[in-house]
Amino acid sequence: MPQPDGTLQYQWRVATLAPSHLGVKMRLLARSAAAVVLAACLGCGVAAAQTLKVGSKNFTEQFIVAELYAAALEAAGFKVDRKINLGATLVAHEAIRTGAIDIYPEYTGTGLNAVMKAQGVTDANPDKVHAMVKAHYEKEFKLTWLKPSGINNGYAIIVRPETARSLNLKTLSDLAKAASTLKIGAGPEFGDRRDGLRGLKEVYGIEFGEFRQFAALRLRYEALAQKQIDVANGFSTDWQIAAEKFAALDDDKGLFPPYYLAPVVRMEIAGDRKVVDTLERVGALLDNPTMQELNRQVEVDKKEPRRVAADFLKAKGVLR
Repeated sequence: MPQPDGTLQYQWRVATLAPSHLGVKMRLLARSAAAVVLAACLGCGVAAAQTLKVGSKNFTEQFIVAELYAAALEAAGFKVDRKINLGATLVAHEAIRTGAIDIYPEYTGTGLNAVMKAQGVTDANPDKVHAMVKAHYEKEFKLTWLKPSGINNGYAIIVRPETARSLNLKTLSDLAKAASTLKIGAGPEFGDRRDGLRGLKEVYGIEFGEFRQFAALRLRYEALAQKQIDVANGFSTDWQIAAEKFAALDDDKGLFPPYYLAPVVRMEIAGDRKVVDTLERVGALLDNPTMQELNRQVEVDKKEPRRVAADFLKAKGVLR
């Protein structure tokens, strides 16, 4: 309920009431006051009813984007409880499904493959994929996807520049010809996903000589730079790609779905227009080069994600 003048003021004039009517009049006034308060609260949105719980998964980009959401919501007048670094995809999904969190950033391709398990779906149209996951989440989980940001953080298959030159690698079709002699390093989940090793084999006929697992993304890049592996799976917003001049091979047959970043929100929260507008305003400020730079500030400059988020929002006029 709005404060300043805003607390509703009621002046009770009971001195002139006859004693026989005093009790009835008081009850009627009390009921009227309660009705006014209830009507006022109905317009207050979720801010008056609860604290918004903003979560994230367990890597740098997620920390930053969740902090962007949280700071922007606070600037818009909402109370926020941060639940950063919950875990991997299915941990965060379960948290929002059960109400432990209200909002977290997710990628459309991840929703399609890891949550929906839409085996065999290879549509590369970002609008269609967004519509698909949105409809499924609303029907099955009572969750929804808001408008996507400009970040498309899909898988990138990366090699050192000298490897690309010596083997004439520009596309994943080119990689298929040499893969049996090469070692790939990737995350543990990459081996089982349709948009991972299984899909590379089905779509391109790619079978690597060796698959090495690295839970931490930075370890994959270190191994690639140190020639412990020949190929790595990374993500399009990784700062290392530009910094190390690694070559990202073109997915010329469209194996990888779009991975546009968007807020996943509980349906009752999405009914508040101010929440939606605030989150979508943040999304409109983000694209791949911007996210690469924000990731670099945390991982290279060692800045805290909350500070990086606040500085960015101040520069964009969202925070003062």
